[in-house]
Parts: sequence; structure tokens; C-alpha cells
Amino acid sequence: MHILIAEDDLPVAKSLSSGLEAEHYDVRLVPRGNDVPRMLEDGPCDLLVLDLNLPGVNGLDVLRLVRPQKPHLPIMILSGNARVEDRVGGLDSGADDYMTKPFAFTELLARVRALLRRGSLPLETVLHSMDLELDRMQRIVRRNGNSIELTPKEFALLEYLMLNADRNVSRSSIIHHVWKLSSDAMTNVVDVYINYLRKKIDADSPERLIHTVRGAGYRIGPNPRTAR
Repeated sequence: MHILIAEDDLPVAKSLSSGLEAEHYDVRLVPRGNDVPRMLEDGPCDLLVLDLNLPGVNGLDVLRLVRPQKPHLPIMILSGNARVEDRVGGLDSGADDYMTKPFAFTELLARVRALLRRGSLPLETVLHSMDLELDRMQRIVRRNGNSIELTPKEFALLEYLMLNADRNVSRSSIIHHVWKLSSDAMTNVVDVYINYLRKKIDADSPERLIHTVRGAGYRIGPNPRTAR
């Protein structure tokens, strides 16, 4: 599952990111409020964790901007503003939860799980490509009903491919979204992990799902040469 954290306090942001990544969530960070809408459009997001005191555009204004565009996106406010009127204002502006700083990470993690259970639509939670199924909440992968064991990075790569099913995705895009790096210098690692996935996803099946598209990257789904 993918979480976007809008937080300008770098130590808090890094602590949250490390803790959530240890629980196998994919985390992106954004320090300015005016960059949040672009980041939401830039990649998949299942939960937005939003500080109120952001530079550029404050958190409440971000919330009022995002909510009409993303009516089903779970949004948690994480703020040092603990007054009742602040909490009420945040919830009335469209937040699904409001948590004050300082906080216990175990409680935040429980709230994250609750929001993801409540806020995710079925098609967003379980991804399909032909006879391949990926459950993003349970972190289970099956092909033709048979379970497939993946490492966390293999799972993240397969999830990104399936979020873009039947579309070409470039190596640099995969590096950015799965490895969270901006450099193209490591694109060869994508090829290595694609081969890992192929051995687990395609090896025992008569039809290949993971395809190399020359000059464009990779694609998951029916063979683009034969699919109609």
C-alpha cells in the first residue's frame, strides 16, 4: 500500500517513513503543501498523512483542495494543534482521522491500518491481471489459485506493474516509484528483479504475463502482440 506523508519537520518525516517502510508500506515524502496535489497525481496513493502547518499552502487548504478531487482517499491529519476546535475543523474539512503530536507509533500504525481497511475500494485492494491476483492488504500473490512467495521488493515491483496493468512502464519510472530513486544509473537492477518475478510468476504457466516492450520498458497483462 502507498502512503504519502506531507510533513515539513524532517526528523518526524524520516521517523514516520522508516517505521512505515519497516511494515512494508511504500512511503513518499513531501515537505510543502503546494506540492501535495502534484505528488498525488504522480503515483499511486492509498493514504495521505497531512501536517497542518505546512509551508507554501497550509494543511487545511490542501485538504479542501484535495478532498473534492479524491473523495475516496483516506486522509489523516497529524498535527501539534491539539485544541478541540482544531480537531473539529480538520474533520469537518474532510479528514478521516486527526492525531496529535507527540504520538505513539503503535497507535498511529493501528489507525493507518483502520483507515486503509475502511477507505480502500475493493478494486484498489485486490489487483488482477488475467489469472494473477495480488492482495495489497494481506500481501498475498496467487496465480491460478496457487500462492507465490515474493520478497518485499519483488512484491512492490509486481504491485506497481499491476497498478499500471496493460500499460507500458519505463525502467526509470519503476526506479522512481519502487526504489524511490531519481537516477537512471540503477535501471539494470530493474531487469534483475523482472527476471526474479518472471521465474516466480511465469515459469509454471503456459502464458507469460510480464513482457519486455522494446524501447518502452515493461508491461504486465496479455501479450501485447496478440491481445485484442
